[in-house]
Amino acid sequence: MNRSWINKKILIADDSEINFIILKKNLESYGAQIFWSKDGQELIEQIENEKDFDLVLMDISMPRIDGLEATRIIRSKGYTLPIIAQSSFTMDSEIVKLFEAGCNDYINKPIQKEELISKIDSFFA
Repeated sequence: MNRSWINKKILIADDSEINFIILKKNLESYGAQIFWSKDGQELIEQIENEKDFDLVLMDISMPRIDGLEATRIIRSKGYTLPIIAQSSFTMDSEIVKLFEAGCNDYINKPIQKEELISKIDSFFA
């Protein structure tokens, strides 16, 4: 598949700079602009200030405001952009919580590049 995400803005919420760098490296080659939030509070502020992100990759375990609460807050403010949760939780009960909070999809850590690209591409099709 010939993917081009030119003019797409992806916001990565992850408190690990290493995780961010790896994700950024994997996604930039498709033409997207990549932005970083180090925690849920920063993410909410960026979405409110920028308002034109096309997708969020949301780590669930973050300081200050975790990914679940950040997703709930974003949804309560009326933002509908796609949110893909990044989580190492694979139990069904945890996955249900992700969708109940307002996530559109999830991907298990460690993240497999092709699975991530496919999931993002499904929102940009």
